[in-house]
Amino acid sequence: MRNLSRRQAFGLLATGTAAAVAGPAAFAQARPAAPATVPNLGADFLWGVASAGFQCEGHAPDSNWLRYVTTHPDYDRYHDAVDFFTGYRSDIGLAAGLGVGVYRISVEWARVQPRPGEWDEAGFAFYDSVLDTMAAHGIRPMLTLDHWVYPGWAADRGGWAHPAMLDDWLANARTVVRRYASRNPLWVTFNEPAFYIVNETRNGGLSPADVPAMQQRLIQAHNTIYDDIHRAQPGAMVTSNLAYIVGTAEPVVNGPMIDAIAAKLDYVGIDYYYGHTPQDVARLSPDDLDRLWTMPLQPEGVYYALEYYSRRFPGKPLYVVENGMPTENGAPRPDGYTRGDDLRDTVYWLQRAKADGIDVIGYNYWSITDNYEWGSYTPRFGLYTVDVLTDPALTRRPTDAVDAYRAITRAGGVAADYRPTRGPVACSLVDIPGSCADPVTVPH
Repeated sequence: MRNLSRRQAFGLLATGTAAAVAGPAAFAQARPAAPATVPNLGADFLWGVASAGFQCEGHAPDSNWLRYVTTHPDYDRYHDAVDFFTGYRSDIGLAAGLGVGVYRISVEWARVQPRPGEWDEAGFAFYDSVLDTMAAHGIRPMLTLDHWVYPGWAADRGGWAHPAMLDDWLANARTVVRRYASRNPLWVTFNEPAFYIVNETRNGGLSPADVPAMQQRLIQAHNTIYDDIHRAQPGAMVTSNLAYIVGTAEPVVNGPMIDAIAAKLDYVGIDYYYGHTPQDVARLSPDDLDRLWTMPLQPEGVYYALEYYSRRFPGKPLYVVENGMPTENGAPRPDGYTRGDDLRDTVYWLQRAKADGIDVIGYNYWSITDNYEWGSYTPRFGLYTVDVLTDPALTRRPTDAVDAYRAITRAGGVAADYRPTRGPVACSLVDIPGSCADPVTVPH
């Protein structure tokens, strides 16, 4: 099996929750009836796109992930990813053409601190120019401090297993915060911390015995840098985005981290991709976890995820930091469901959530372009698809979701009387057993 990416893990953990259908519901209250129309999300809603440094930038400096690619012959060679490093002005222009107001990137520690105690001004100058370009287009940055990548010298010291990693990480993060707090970014400390730990273990950067230590260091790092960010940027919005899993697995997988940082979250960042039914799980084979484009899509699952965290943290705003659908090398899905279909259907459920009183404040599409999916270029998530392995020009080719997203941002959502192309399933493992006893519905 390839490296267990975040999106593969969603499917894998679904298989372990089927037995929980008979378990107790986390929240036992009736859902609102399906309205005939849904209002748009309003002028203050944040529409965005997402990307990540190593997955998109190319020209990668020495890092834990560059080494993982080298030592795993089954991974696609990295090349220069989609070369955001050279083409960022064009990609940001594409984002502006979509009408979005937020662009998520990561500031790569390996690029700005190539050696201990040594900062690379050229590395920072790159990010300065990226943020200048966003500002020129009226786009607000969402900055991720750690999207699973750290410098090779930190890997040599033992990565997150080494006690000095916490102080090393904070030194970098504080430098980034001081430099960019004046840009008024949204902040993400750690991308999907539970799966950061999973992938470090699977790739050999962490031994199983060191997992508790890494988790505690991530918690300490988040809570510490949160205070630093607020000192530098009063009114800042800070989160650590969570990969929403399924049903009763969610509090087990993400609970320990979010419970420990709950007091220092200004919003809850949620990543949502797939949904399964018990029947899906019965048909699932281990090979399917490599074929992300075959994973079942349940757009209504984003509603369940938002509902879960709105009840878990009353009064705290929610932001869908990542959402999208994979295709195989950009080919159409066999079921004919398009990226535009999935986007419109998902946005319908965001509007339903908002109409039902859930405080969802933003949505990022993953991703603006295809990217290096942690070992493979085959799964394609981009609004613009890029043939990294066959097209030396790395041409950005629009999918049908480009026009769909442009229409959505212009209107603040889908039409009030929109009906999803793909209706909700009767029993979803995304929310069990609640969705089996009281599933969301759409009006006929």
